[in-house]
Amino acid sequence: MILAAGLGTRLRPLTNTIPKPLLPVGGMPLIIWNLLLLRACGIRDVIINLHYLGHLIEEAIGDGSDWDMQVRYSHEPTLLGTGGGLKAAEWFFEQHPFLVINGDTLIDLDVKTLVKFHQTHGGVATLVLRDDPQAAQWGAVESDAQNRIFRINRRGRSQAELTGPLVQRMFAGVHILHPSILHDAPADRPFSIIDTYTNELARGSSLFGFLHAAYWSDIGTVARYAQAQADAEAGVIVPTT
Repeated sequence: MILAAGLGTRLRPLTNTIPKPLLPVGGMPLIIWNLLLLRACGIRDVIINLHYLGHLIEEAIGDGSDWDMQVRYSHEPTLLGTGGGLKAAEWFFEQHPFLVINGDTLIDLDVKTLVKFHQTHGGVATLVLRDDPQAAQWGAVESDAQNRIFRINRRGRSQAELTGPLVQRMFAGVHILHPSILHDAPADRPFSIIDTYTNELARGSSLFGFLHAAYWSDIGTVARYAQAQADAEAGVIVPTT
C-alpha cells in the first residue's frame, strides 16, 4: 500500500495544485518511483489511499497497467491518518502480510531482503529504521541488539523487560505488518499506526526493526525536495528497474 492521502502543506505553494506524490523527481512523479520499487521485487498488486487532489493521482496512474501492475484505490472523504487509512483498506490484504510505504518517501531499498527478514523473524510487524542523529526529533524507535523493538516515542514494553542497552533510530516510513493487528481498530475514524504498534508492544507482541543504511528522503519540505531533485540529477538515487 502506498499512503498518498496527505495534504502536503509543508510543500506549499508547490502543492497548491498538485498532490505531493505527483511532484517530479528526476523527471518522474515521486509515486512512480515507489511503484517501480515495488514492482522490481515482485509486488504487482497495490492499493493507494487518496484524499487531497486524489483524482489527479488516479488519472496519472489509472489501473497500473502501464507498469504491468494492478492498482486500486481507497478513497478517504475525510483523512483517516496512517492507521485509519490501512484499516479502511483492510479488505484488500486478504489476511496476508503487506508492505506499506509513505507516498512522500524516496528510498533505495532492497525490498526482497526486507521481506525475507520479516518472514524469518516472524513478528507482527517489521519497521524499516535508519540511524539519524535527530532520531528523537522524528520520534525515536528503540531496539535491542537482536533488532527487537521495545519502544516507539517512549511507549511500548515496560522497563522491566529490558535485558540490555537500546539503540535509538528513526522510522523510515516503510513497514510490513499483518492485518490481524488492525482487527480491533475503529473503522472510519482517524488514528496513527504508531499507536497500534505501541499497543502491540505493551501487550507483548514482537515487532522488529530492519536497518536501512542507503539513500532515504521524506521530501517533506521545499528544501528536502530541492535536495532530492539534485540527488536524482547527480545519480545519487536512480529509479529501480
